[in-house]
Amino acid sequence: MRFVLVACAVLAPIAVSAQERPATPAMLCADAHALVSRVGAIVMTTGPITYDRIVRDGGFCPLPEAPKPAFELTRDVAKCFVGYVCRDKFNEGSTRD
Repeated sequence: MRFVLVACAVLAPIAVSAQERPATPAMLCADAHALVSRVGAIVMTTGPITYDRIVRDGGFCPLPEAPKPAFELTRDVAKCFVGYVCRDKFNEGSTRD
């Protein structure tokens, strides 16, 4: 039993390694849109130092946020519609263009 606990303690950090975010600039437009559609909500790298949470629809936005169209740079399209971002619907200053 002690061996099992030691093995779990040693191997746990290896199993919980950070996953790399998908990067829209490295993807084709159709692939980026399909990924968001398939998983529903995902954090994607959108530029060299930027990222955003992209969602399939407003059902993935917490209240009081609402979905706003997200157009991102992809490998083949400069402004590809990949899904939506959730923004505060009562504070228009929080939207990103």
